[in-house]
Amino acid sequence: METLPLESLPLAGRSMNSGAPPDGSRESMLSRMYASDPTADGLFLTGVLSTGIYCLPSCRARKPKAKNVEFFGSLTEARAAGLRPCKRCRPDGFYRGEDPDHDRLAAVLAEIRRDPTAFSTVTALAEHLGVGASKLTGLVRRHLHTTPAELLHRLRIAAAQRLLAAGEATATDVAFAVGYESVSAFYDRFKAATGLTPGAYANLGSRPYFELVLPTPFRAATPLRLLGRDPQSTLERSSEDRAVKALELPSGPALLELRFEADRVLCSLASMHRPPAAEDLRAAHAVAVRFLGLGPDPMAFEGLAAETSLAPWVARHAGLRVPLTASPWEALVWAVVGQQVNLAFAYTLRRRLAARCGRPVGDLVAHPSPQAVAELHAEDLLKLQFSRSKAAYLIDFARRITAGDLPLNGLADGTATEAERRLLELRGVGPWTAGYMLLRGFGFHNAAPIGDAGLGQAIERLAGLTGRAAAAQQAKWLAPFAPYRGLAVFHLWESLVAPA
Repeated sequence: METLPLESLPLAGRSMNSGAPPDGSRESMLSRMYASDPTADGLFLTGVLSTGIYCLPSCRARKPKAKNVEFFGSLTEARAAGLRPCKRCRPDGFYRGEDPDHDRLAAVLAEIRRDPTAFSTVTALAEHLGVGASKLTGLVRRHLHTTPAELLHRLRIAAAQRLLAAGEATATDVAFAVGYESVSAFYDRFKAATGLTPGAYANLGSRPYFELVLPTPFRAATPLRLLGRDPQSTLERSSEDRAVKALELPSGPALLELRFEADRVLCSLASMHRPPAAEDLRAAHAVAVRFLGLGPDPMAFEGLAAETSLAPWVARHAGLRVPLTASPWEALVWAVVGQQVNLAFAYTLRRRLAARCGRPVGDLVAHPSPQAVAELHAEDLLKLQFSRSKAAYLIDFARRITAGDLPLNGLADGTATEAERRLLELRGVGPWTAGYMLLRGFGFHNAAPIGDAGLGQAIERLAGLTGRAAAAQQAKWLAPFAPYRGLAVFHLWESLVAPA
């Protein structure tokens, strides 16, 4: 079961002038170093006495023996010990906020969004960046949580959706316009990512429903459970084969109903004041695709997990994907509401917030928009039993979004590295919240809400530990599943709702 944060870790990326981090026992730091945990970067430096270098905890170079490791709280301390910076992870540049590889990759990402035909192959992309195939793969996995080939396909399909929505080209013309040399390959990729054929996507709006074809196998139980986790929810509800979610669409609030059949989902809109427009259907389709976790195929993860202790659960949860929330904003609200309280009270606060500023539709309420929350004052939320800090964080985030200072959708289109950095700069966002947002809000599949209580409970149960797995243990246990740690997290969460 998805559970609530234990936000006890200091912010990643924050430089330290002296000493070890608050949770910095030597054992904890060794665990995070061996796990190449990027969230520990900025908390401490790893000094390798046998080679005379100092590294970031996330460094992917060969790990030293523990007896040769000494930890430092700052660059000054590491240099004073006579050590020099690692040429692979470049710790000095990190502390100056520099990462040339990331910056070049981010620039190329923006270039492909502008012109999806800019690089016809992965090899062409690597040559443009001036790196080899293996380094390109490492960069894309680290900063975008995918593979170079999947990245190109994802951006091409997104461009194809924009062209098809404009209605100015045929599906065949669109296939070539976004860089596919084969129309059949384009159709297959488009259908896998969207659940629709290109023609069906172009025709969204011709009727108030659409039908999504599901991949085989597909585990419908997970998205249905998440949509029905609060039995008293006024925002959504679900049953064995049906879910209803209240949404804010371009033309106004509406109910999106999803009816699951063996290999497809019938999605329909209802309770609008007028027939839904094409833009309403496209917005509803985007939400449905997020709920279902369509897109990346989990097959590579399943192969990776086959030789691990998670293998029996992966087999039991065949077809499980990573369901996202309806929007990044909704994920952020849930993360703030859920901090340091039990699930039952978190559900209560979410319902009260919806009743206070969400728009009713049918017998449900649409999730409050950032604009609606931005108009509130702390006293409005204190009356609903929000803590003063939760009220301040939530209203601040909403006002930043409304003002354009926190572009959540823009962060979802960029790199995971930049999204995490921007999130961790926000007051009230710690490692758990950032990890949860990256995974369920933005869909970065190597993200993990380290410190999660349910995650610790599941690892304790699976690994036979004598106590709940702490944050460092969680990071170490999940490390072998990179770059699919998010899928491992969901398999672990799902294991909590089934018998041992």
